[in-house]
Amino acid sequence: MFKRLFGRGEPAKKAQEEAAVAASLAPTRRGLGARLAEILGAADITDDTWEELEVALIQSDVGAATTQDIVQELRTRARNAGARRASELPAILRTVMVRALELGADDGAQGDAPAGAGSPTVIFMVGVNGSGKTTTIAKLAKRYHDQGLKLLLVPGDTFRAAAIEQLQAWGGRVGVTVSAATPGADPSSVVFDALASRAAREADVILIDSAGRLHTQHNLMAELIKVRGIIARQIPGAPHQTLLVLDAHTGQNGLAQAKAFTAAVKVDGLVLAKLDSSAKGGVAFAVTRTLGLPVRFVGTGEQMGDLEPFDAPSYVAGLLGSLPG
Repeated sequence: MFKRLFGRGEPAKKAQEEAAVAASLAPTRRGLGARLAEILGAADITDDTWEELEVALIQSDVGAATTQDIVQELRTRARNAGARRASELPAILRTVMVRALELGADDGAQGDAPAGAGSPTVIFMVGVNGSGKTTTIAKLAKRYHDQGLKLLLVPGDTFRAAAIEQLQAWGGRVGVTVSAATPGADPSSVVFDALASRAAREADVILIDSAGRLHTQHNLMAELIKVRGIIARQIPGAPHQTLLVLDAHTGQNGLAQAKAFTAAVKVDGLVLAKLDSSAKGGVAFAVTRTLGLPVRFVGTGEQMGDLEPFDAPSYVAGLLGSLPG
């Protein structure tokens, strides 16, 4: 089941996905790619080359620590390759950047095990207020619905104004079932009732929303832990994936919050939302290095189909564009 959910499609579909990711990275590429083209020209490699590279990467929200790792590995590889001109570095840089993104990726085993026979795959969605979590759920629902899977959406965010109505509206547009919920109701009860329903038993995939919260809101974080416990008791082995939705605009400021989520509910994958409207696409590197988690999907636009599987080589190609090498 998970290979079907998170795997890549046919070659034509993959090409479309790569094009969508490249388009969403255009704001970052105009800044980072243009600056790298200036730095990695025909001149000799000097100490200034490395310093300018560091500045360019940090300005694209790659993060100071991650930038140091990338530049250090680039220097080592360049020295071993006998590179003397800055124009020899782009090809090496591509390799190093892809590797940096793949360090946080799983080895192919994590998440591959399907739910038990006759049980649905449960995906628990978490994130801070305004991260794009509910919209991401709708996009995931469309993606899985288009694969012929039967979905159930659970509106676990009972506190935000109109959150339930929003998920119901998305469900109607996609053509999938949304379980019942009342504004202000206990999220644990909503999730319990949804997972005990006939719709849950008949679903292939269950996507569970949760109220957005900050890591400093200890009572709400405790509630999130409680909801996760309800999921685990209702369906053995669930949640099979807990995805943390991060707003690409948040950048370094969101990492402390993200750390708290991973500690509380055992996050095992990330969705980088709103990438198309951010000029700081380098945040994917900082997130991967800091959290040690794979980015599963990236939000590439505002339409229902604007959610693509994350692929490190395609992502780096989208960042660097036509940079030689």
